[in-house]
Amino acid sequence: MKKVALVTGGSRGIGLGIVEQLAGQGFDIAINGVRPEESVQAVLENIKALGVEVIYCQGNVALSADRAKILQEVKDHFGQLNILVNNAGIAPRERRDVLNTSEASFDEVLDTNLKSCYFLTQAAANWMIEQKESNPDFSGSIINISSISATVASVNRGEYCVSKAGISMVTQLFAARLGEYFIPVYEVRPGVIATDMTAGVKEKYDNLIAQGLCVQPRWGTPEDVGKAVGALAAGSFPYSTGQVFMVDGGLTLPRL
Repeated sequence: MKKVALVTGGSRGIGLGIVEQLAGQGFDIAINGVRPEESVQAVLENIKALGVEVIYCQGNVALSADRAKILQEVKDHFGQLNILVNNAGIAPRERRDVLNTSEASFDEVLDTNLKSCYFLTQAAANWMIEQKESNPDFSGSIINISSISATVASVNRGEYCVSKAGISMVTQLFAARLGEYFIPVYEVRPGVIATDMTAGVKEKYDNLIAQGLCVQPRWGTPEDVGKAVGALAAGSFPYSTGQVFMVDGGLTLPRL
């Protein structure tokens, strides 16, 4: 039986890069997104063309009821879940100095980026434990997509940085808790990745990259992140639970 991966925010950007990699490795895929299913038909058809089974689980991961519905749809259709990739995330609707961050923006970003990761991981982890207890050969893992913003301060989007720093601790907490079940939990930390989220700051980062922002002088791509997730999902790092995997072209490498 094929293994099943659920990727939140998987219909575009980094999430789609992850979906394409996992489908290419033979995983059946559940894609979560907030857009109506008819809006992502082309994406679904492209993934199906890779020879895997695909379902679309529409829902807002910031909402408890939607998280439950998403997992139930995976359970009803596939009857199993081997890989959870917590990728869904948003930037603030308006970049504001930390001296002027609104509570509404803080709540929206943390609910979508951090609270969803914590509680979707909690629910999936309990299901994975059930699967492990009923089948000792069950193999599962959880992969959280954070950002260099977990440690690199951007004072005009503080709520985003806080959400990503929180994901880093979520990873450590569940890695520690799930170790006895041999269910590893990983964090993948991308740098400057070319997606629709970064399209509005393209010129800024084009200039910074040209000036040496990254050791490797180029933007990262969703494919770069997808390859890292693919290696983790394949079980290539079974003894590295709780660890951070950097995909930033050396941006955070200390240099003189």
